[in-house]
Amino acid sequence: MPKMKTSRAAAKRFKKTGTGELKRNKAYKSHILTKKSAKRKRNLRKSTVTDSTNAKVIKKILPYL
Repeated sequence: MPKMKTSRAAAKRFKKTGTGELKRNKAYKSHILTKKSAKRKRNLRKSTVTDSTNAKVIKKILPYL
């Protein structure tokens, strides 16, 4: 049986936490930052846990994570 390939795009975007959940960075922090408040931009810096509805698909494309 051949090895499964990891999706390199997903591997660069997701990390696994100690409890096995998937961590991701938030979107909307790249451009048009002038109209966003400092509080909003500060909160976008923080990472968050991936929603359980998407976790199953992500674990499939990241077989060795």
